[in-house]
Amino acid sequence: MLLLVILGSVFLIHSTGACYTMPVITPQNLARLVVLSALSFVMAGCADTVSFRKEVGFSQRVVGKGQPVPKGGGHRKIGKPYQIAGKWYRPRHQPNYDRVGMASWYGDLFHGRKTANGEIYDMGDMTAAHPTLPLPSIVRVTNLANGKSVVVRVNDRGPYKANRVIDLSKRASDVLGYTKKGIARVRVQFLRAAPLTPRVAGYVKRAAPKNQKRPARQAETDFDPFGYD
Repeated sequence: MLLLVILGSVFLIHSTGACYTMPVITPQNLARLVVLSALSFVMAGCADTVSFRKEVGFSQRVVGKGQPVPKGGGHRKIGKPYQIAGKWYRPRHQPNYDRVGMASWYGDLFHGRKTANGEIYDMGDMTAAHPTLPLPSIVRVTNLANGKSVVVRVNDRGPYKANRVIDLSKRASDVLGYTKKGIARVRVQFLRAAPLTPRVAGYVKRAAPKNQKRPARQAETDFDPFGYD
């Protein structure tokens, strides 16, 4: 598509009717354009997140880069229906929420800023944003491409792009293995309301070794970057 646009733009018709010739497209220039186009696809997930979050506005950064981010400090929130880019979102209790769709992620640009429920976003924590689930909530997110699964704390709103069901922190996307790609097809399952003090989030479900039984609780809580019980 990019190549067709370039070739189709070799001649531009000015409003006066004059015809202008664009500079000659060399193989080197074309190669650069192809590389830039490929990079734009790689960053699609994060870029979409940035553009749509700009539409609702950035919250003030309250923790500087490199400084420890306090945990907790938020409040319970459902919120009233709201509209973004012409689409209505209606937050509500959804105890049976179980949906498949695309996940994106957000990172450094939002690090240290307030989330929708008053907590502070830390891209190194296992958290997520969802447009309608109660805040804070605990959900399981499974990458359908590789089977990896994490349990994260939903404490923010977003994403707002078609077919996006959740926006994960950079740490969560790293664990699920899709940070470089930008987006992934996932299954999101509501587990329970989260405590105001985060203490049950960030778990990765791993298979038990062969010929060895493992308690169900341990199988679900092998990985806990928060360090909470």
